[in-house]
Amino acid sequence: MNIDSIKNGIVIDHIKAGLSMDIFAFLNLEDLDAPVKILRKMPSKKMGKKDVIKIDSELDVDLNALGYIDPDISINIIKDGVIVDKYHPTLPETMTNILKCKNPRCITSCEQELDHIFKLTDSKNRIYRCIYCETKSEMDF
Repeated sequence: MNIDSIKNGIVIDHIKAGLSMDIFAFLNLEDLDAPVKILRKMPSKKMGKKDVIKIDSELDVDLNALGYIDPDISINIIKDGVIVDKYHPTLPETMTNILKCKNPRCITSCEQELDHIFKLTDSKNRIYRCIYCETKSEMDF
């Protein structure tokens, strides 16, 4: 299989096999007007099988939030065809307007202009809670 390299953009690697579509939805990549390549169930010595996402564009998003979906991923920043930065995301202390509160009694349900803010309450289990009503976040992209 021959996959073109990207010139400027992001490569999200070491995604647990099957989670690439969750990350695709989480980052709203369907709205991005740039090439996005999704490689699913690729052979990996370390993981057995893995997914990879190549985004041929820069993104204006906190990529650390991806640790919420899969804490083992690695993120490569590509400039002029060369990796200029590589890191593993850390869970942010708060996530604003990334997760949405599902509690119908939460103030964010009736105050539409209010930001959806979730605070990390249990880093080991990756649990975030709404700062307004304490509702536990759920992965629902």
